Amino acid sequence: MNRKYLELTRLIERLHRRFIDVLKTELNRIGVKNINGVQALLLINIGDEEIVIRDLVERGYYLGSNVSYNIKKLTDLGYLDQERSAHDRRSVTLRLTEKALEVVRRMRELQSNNAEAFSKRGAGPEAIEEVCETLRILERTWADYINYGPD
Repeated sequence: MNRKYLELTRLIERLHRRFIDVLKTELNRIGVKNINGVQALLLINIGDEEIVIRDLVERGYYLGSNVSYNIKKLTDLGYLDQERSAHDRRSVTLRLTEKALEVVRRMRELQSNNAEAFSKRGAGPEAIEEVCETLRILERTWADYINYGPD
């Protein structure tokens, strides 16, 4: 079991890196050369929402300094609009610009195409749900370890 668990954790890490590479490849294909895969994923995760920077970090998507750098860069490049809260000047709300919404639209098309290709390779809805449930259990296991320590 230990060897399989180690393989699973390594596979998760490799899959994340590969997914970022897929996003970067698609950005290059559509002619968007000024952002990277991580920044594209940030835009995808914001989507149509208005979101406070703190919420991105609290949802566990990004580390603090990493998100700050990427938000500044995306704002400077015209992909994000920022608005400070009138009530709490430390709180900044983000929303995508039209330029970013177009990138997100193209990335969602990519995801749809990849889902179809994945399905053609034999990964049906039941198999995907089983993998997702297993990964949710792993996430809860890790969260419990962080919050409560070892059993």
